[in-house]
Amino acid sequence: MNNQTLSRLELLPKNVHVTLPRTDPLIYYYLPIIGGMYRKRVELALSECSGGEKILEVGYGSGVAFPSLKKKYQQIYGIDLYAKSEQVTEMWNQYGIKPNLREGNLLKLPYGKEIFDTVLLISILEHIHPHEQPIAMDEISRVLKPGGQVVYGVPFERALMVFMYRLLGVNIREHHFSTERDVSANARKLFNEKRLITMKGLFGPVYQVGHFVKPSQ
Repeated sequence: MNNQTLSRLELLPKNVHVTLPRTDPLIYYYLPIIGGMYRKRVELALSECSGGEKILEVGYGSGVAFPSLKKKYQQIYGIDLYAKSEQVTEMWNQYGIKPNLREGNLLKLPYGKEIFDTVLLISILEHIHPHEQPIAMDEISRVLKPGGQVVYGVPFERALMVFMYRLLGVNIREHHFSTERDVSANARKLFNEKRLITMKGLFGPVYQVGHFVKPSQ
């Protein structure tokens, strides 16, 4: 992990958020101990976002990163398969944040070419199958400006993690289809690697944040 100061995640009270699908991890951000781990992975990614005019967050969920992103970007865009875009937009408007949100798929982004300074994906790319990773990277590259950055976070694939989930009755392979190695290998095909940051837990690496840059034309 690098030594830069983390951008602290600014959380609103839990009860103000729009009710989201069960897959959204919102509740975990507010829990003791585990909440710190959930917040830190987002903070690592946010600290890599360099700022600019427009950012696209893929899989924005409840929008927990929006207050931090507002300090760095003039306009926040978001796309999500499941989030209730109108309700989430209305909620954030009450706090002076006016994101441009819509439902949609990473594999077919509904935006034109070279629009965004940054594309941010936190715990999204592991849910994409390995054969779909090149499609996802192509779409990210298409909407990024030359010299723009893609910042992502994905969990480390480790035997201990898989085992611990099984003890909880969860087969993580039914949810995580790609590993951090799959993601970084495909990112390198289109982007220049700036750095990979490792977040460690009690028993070793648990999360990886990747920062890649689209080559300038």
